[in-house]
Amino acid sequence: MKKAIIGKKIGMTQIFQEDGTVVPVTVVQAGPCTVVQKKTLENDGYEAVQLAYGDIKEKNVVKPVKGHFDKYGVDYARTLREFRLDDCASLEAGQKIKADVFEAGDKVDVSGKSKGKGYAGAIKRWGQQRGPMAHGSKYHRSAGSMGASAYPARVPKGKHLAGQMGNKNVTALNLEIIQVDAENNLLLIKGAVPGPRGGVVSVKSSVKAAE
Repeated sequence: MKKAIIGKKIGMTQIFQEDGTVVPVTVVQAGPCTVVQKKTLENDGYEAVQLAYGDIKEKNVVKPVKGHFDKYGVDYARTLREFRLDDCASLEAGQKIKADVFEAGDKVDVSGKSKGKGYAGAIKRWGQQRGPMAHGSKYHRSAGSMGASAYPARVPKGKHLAGQMGNKNVTALNLEIIQVDAENNLLLIKGAVPGPRGGVVSVKSSVKAAE
C-alpha cells in the first residue's frame, strides 16, 4: 500500500468535466490525520503506522487509549487505525497527513461500515422473488426450498435466509479520484462509497490498480 488516509463521508454530488460529461462523485473530508505510532520490524515484527482522525474531548477518551496518545505526545482523536504502508520509515510521530497525498486520477479502495437495515427478509436482503399471491398459496414472501430431504438432511451453509442486513465493513474497490481540494482537505471520488453521511471511511491506494 502506497498511501492511506482516514476521512469522513460528506455526501454525493456531481461535477462536469471539460468535455461536458457529468460524473457522480462522493465528497470525502480526508484528514488531517496525525501519525501516532510507527511500528518497526525490530520491535513489532512488521512495519506499519497508526493514524488518528477526528476531534474528541479529553473527558471522552478512555484511560488505556489516553495513555497511548500521551506516550507519543500527540493530540487525542476519535478514530485510530493502522496501515501497512510501503514507506513507513519516512513518517514520524506527530506528523500530519492531509488530502494532498492523493492526486486526481489515483485509483483507491474506500472502506467503511454500510448502513444498518435491521432484520430483513429474504426478498429485501437477497433480492429473491415472492411466491404466488393467490388465496390458496401458502408461500408469499418467505424463503424457498431448504434443500434435499434424505441427504444431506440439513440446510447447507450460506443459504440465503432472513437476518441482519447491513452494518458490516464494506470495501469499494478501484475507485478513481476525480478532484483534490487540498485547501479544504476534500477528495472527490467517482461513484458511491460505503456508509451513511458522516460515517468514517478509510481511503487507501488500490490493490488492484494497473501498474
